[in-house]
Amino acid sequence: MRVLLVEDDKQLAELIARVLKREGIQADVAHDGDLGLEMALTNTYDVAIVDWMLPKRDGRSICLAVRRARVRLPILMLTARGQVEDRVSGLDSGADDYLTKPFAMEELLARVRALSRRYDITSPDGAVLECGELRMNLAEHTCYRGDQPIELTPTEWELMEYLLRNCNQVLSREQILNRIWAHDRDVQIKMVDIYISYLRRKLQTQPTSRDLIETVRGFGYRLKP
Repeated sequence: MRVLLVEDDKQLAELIARVLKREGIQADVAHDGDLGLEMALTNTYDVAIVDWMLPKRDGRSICLAVRRARVRLPILMLTARGQVEDRVSGLDSGADDYLTKPFAMEELLARVRALSRRYDITSPDGAVLECGELRMNLAEHTCYRGDQPIELTPTEWELMEYLLRNCNQVLSREQILNRIWAHDRDVQIKMVDIYISYLRRKLQTQPTSRDLIETVRGFGYRLKP
């Protein structure tokens, strides 16, 4: 496994890199946000560990830029900011997980391994996403409801994948907007509702098929198993 570590605290970065190496994980280290983003966009990593507060460019900005570039990279954000609104802001920017300082190295390693498994489409666990009768094969780029194939546009595919990765969890419209349209800040939030309606129509493979996407009033949507 190869990990990108973006951390300006050199002592902490050295400690994390040493722990990762002991586990057989190669760590490439950047001490500022600009270099970290450049490495994320030009190299291939299994996971990125990114501190929130960085010189030149903060971790949230790195997440947004990586998602805007559509780089498939799981990101674990590290920060001393532990308030709920801070965690929401970090996740909304495109981070996949969030770990508050100080943390146990065992938990850091566990989260890195979990993120690597989640995104590894070469492994059986990562290649196929399932939620009830919905099944998406990332390697083959196919999506089925039961035995019925579902044809999706690139944006519909990205939205469907995001819903499947968060099966039975409520996602706010803001979360969906920031994840799917992070590359286009001019897109308005009503676009989320439009594409949810597109997906609903395509998931209605039979006249009697139940609606798999639940509207959670005042918040967002949930894909039901």
